Amino acid sequence: MKTMLEIGLLLYPGAQLAAAHGLSDLFAVANRLAAEHADADLPALRVRHWSADADSEIRCTWDSHPDVESRTAVVIALPCIGALPAAETLQPFVDWLSLRHAAGVTLCSVCAGAFVLAQTGLLAGRPLTTHWSLAKDLGERYPEVKVDADKLVVDDGDIITAGGVMAWTDLGLTLVDRLLGPTIAANTASFLALDLTRHSQQYFRRFTPRLTHGDEAVLKVQRWLKRQDARQVSLPAMAAEAGLGERTFLRRFQQATGLRPTEYCQQLRAAKARELLELTNRSVDQIAWEVGYQDPAAFRKVFNKMVGLSPTDYRRRFGRRSLGET
Repeated sequence: MKTMLEIGLLLYPGAQLAAAHGLSDLFAVANRLAAEHADADLPALRVRHWSADADSEIRCTWDSHPDVESRTAVVIALPCIGALPAAETLQPFVDWLSLRHAAGVTLCSVCAGAFVLAQTGLLAGRPLTTHWSLAKDLGERYPEVKVDADKLVVDDGDIITAGGVMAWTDLGLTLVDRLLGPTIAANTASFLALDLTRHSQQYFRRFTPRLTHGDEAVLKVQRWLKRQDARQVSLPAMAAEAGLGERTFLRRFQQATGLRPTEYCQQLRAAKARELLELTNRSVDQIAWEVGYQDPAAFRKVFNKMVGLSPTDYRRRFGRRSLGET
């Protein structure tokens, strides 16, 4: 009799149903493709949806293979597009996850699902990823975890986390690779026209400056830098705009924004460069000059470090049309 491995999808309140149905379909495709290799004796993947009833008991609400025996291999905390429920609402799901992990089940999350996993306490001292826009909040709420929001998937053995809202596709392929092997994962990706080689969400991240820190002098400089597009600015000029001495300004700026002034200016320049690469046909050299770099080579180096792609590759991937570098 064929071995059956169960993958549970945890539908806590607000969990994204599209991810639940999409993962169910992805694993169904993987099963069909695996069945074509009868000599390989590959296991089948059983998908079950789990949710809470009126008494907060976690129960199965959908089963791809009812009335069969299986071993639970994986449980996935799905993404959530809206606001996460309160911690007390999530607690029955968190307790259920902890029990499954203690029984040897691999726990996974996608996007905001990382908050559900983190609430178990099982992620303390361990690397994980989440949606780039949630990384700061996750790190502040659970300072014991190691958030790397540049990664699209972090596989830490018994804990696997995926980044963006749509990274359920990447997590699904990672699990197919683990449970059915790389050939079936590659065939599944090909059938669904998915990119099996994506590893980073760094180039999707957008700079969101901290503006709620309450330091009016620093806020004044932040607004000034935005108007200037951080071009032709210096530390003395920023300190003068803030009405502070340079050493005091440096300390307060980093405390308020989490960045040194140089890093902050680089983020603003990179954001402007991304906009120009996406929406105009100006050459990379022209854009380098426009965002404040006299040396195009230095601009390319900084942009690649911050975005994870060269300016040309970024334009090729995200530009509104195919634009060649001149």
